Amino acid sequence: MGGYMSSKKTMEINPENSIMDELRKRAEADKNDKSVKDLVLLLFETALLTSGFSLDEPNTFGSRIHRMLKLGLSIEEDDAVEGDAEMPPLEDDADAEGSKMEEVD
Repeated sequence: MGGYMSSKKTMEINPENSIMDELRKRAEADKNDKSVKDLVLLLFETALLTSGFSLDEPNTFGSRIHRMLKLGLSIEEDDAVEGDAEMPPLEDDADAEGSKMEEVD
């Protein structure tokens, strides 16, 4: 009975939209392009979220967004790891105590 009460998900696509037109062109150019697949899934999952539905796998959605951000910023996976290794070390706790605000009794 619960199946009859739940909302049916329908996504309407405007084929004249510039985003849809570009996705179609890229999909026709390379049917195995992983970035096109990620973009289509992001479009669908974003539509779900904005319509008030919840995602079955929010971690997958988050990792897909991170991948798209790296792609948009031209960051490769190897560059991201190297960037993390170049981070400066954390300050010592002794230095942090001297800069603490005055504690109230």
